[in-house]
Amino acid sequence: MAAGLLAPARIVAPANWNRWLVPPAALAVHLSIGQVYAWSVFKPPLEDTLGLSGTLSALPFQLGIVMLGLSAALGGTLVERRGPRWAMAVSTTCFSLGFLLSALGVALGQYWLVVFGYGFVGGIGLGIGYISPVSTLIKWFPDRPGMATGIAIMGFGGGALIASPWSTQMLDSFGSGQSGIALTFLVHGVVYAVFMSLGVALVRVPPPDWRPASTPKQVVRPMITTANVTVRNAVRTPQFWMLWVILCCNVTAGIGILEKASPMIVGFFAESSTPVVTGAAAGFVALLSLTNMAGRFIWSSTSDIVGRKNIYRLYLGGGALLYLGILLFGATGVPVFVLCAMLILSFYGGGFATIPAYLKDLFGSLNVGAIHGRLLTAWSVAGVLGPLIVNAIADLREAAGATGPALYTTSLYIMIGLLIVGFVSNELVRPVNAKYHEPATGGAQ
Repeated sequence: MAAGLLAPARIVAPANWNRWLVPPAALAVHLSIGQVYAWSVFKPPLEDTLGLSGTLSALPFQLGIVMLGLSAALGGTLVERRGPRWAMAVSTTCFSLGFLLSALGVALGQYWLVVFGYGFVGGIGLGIGYISPVSTLIKWFPDRPGMATGIAIMGFGGGALIASPWSTQMLDSFGSGQSGIALTFLVHGVVYAVFMSLGVALVRVPPPDWRPASTPKQVVRPMITTANVTVRNAVRTPQFWMLWVILCCNVTAGIGILEKASPMIVGFFAESSTPVVTGAAAGFVALLSLTNMAGRFIWSSTSDIVGRKNIYRLYLGGGALLYLGILLFGATGVPVFVLCAMLILSFYGGGFATIPAYLKDLFGSLNVGAIHGRLLTAWSVAGVLGPLIVNAIADLREAAGATGPALYTTSLYIMIGLLIVGFVSNELVRPVNAKYHEPATGGAQ
């Protein structure tokens, strides 16, 4: 980890470098930081051990997502300047340190240290790590930007597929008291530091003016520009803010369920003839992680064929219909609830993986990493809104004596409304006005 920080920021690949070695480097980081999606596994033991409410136990997760967006926005230009190797090393240091601080906080019974460690310090690692490979992957795969970013970002969505059962097993083995939770956090910090360092060692940037040997024929669409827009000009365009609204709405609608997935499915069917036990709930979290991960690759790759605007029509419009399905039919049986949630999470993941390619289509590849970083402030807002809506309303409804699906009905209606807002925003996206374009020779930020 230290060696990665001290090593040259950029290592340019030799002319014969295989570009397919770069996605595994990105995956090493994204699979690790994707652990954040398994936070719901820690909520019940933290609530029982430290006497927290559902809203309080969500704070480390919420702050982590806020810091993800802020650190990506503030550090996006620096990441592009210093290169992916430096960014991955910083991410490794912060993310692992966040777990170690959290372990200390639980051991001492100081929850504020868990919030600071996992949420603030670890959240910086999330943001820097998340954007670290995006610009590099788009440069290595100019012919398939949706697929390339989908490969890497699917690792972020799939991180919980590994972390959820792994964390559950450690809590079962070490115990769900203070010492057991602290030891689990400690092991996470050490193991992730080692695994993420593999990505630091492997990543490379392409030589200047590198192009793939063969480029498949692409369909020319009016929404794809041949010009470049700097990050300074991009944030002045209505297109940037439309995409901001789109991402914020799509993320809010998915992250609320994801953060509370384990207790939600248990509570939803607690009084039904088919109650869901804690072990099955952990499996549900892992299943959502799988569809989140698969959606990032499948839907983003599909966007290379059908176009970004069309695929977001599916994410937002289809997501609203699926939430309506949960409201109308979710309580009739676990399979209906699970199927709808899986599809919603696949659209949620697909939205994350497709947004860098959407940005490239509109603004070119000059500052796409920095623009992507700025756009992720939408994730920061959604990271607060989604869990707050679901947890706060559930807490209020529970205090009023509600049980089962009634705890979540209002939240689901709100999610439908947000997805409709996002759908309308997507319809308003148009090509960027030429006055924002850089000269044909390019430009710098």
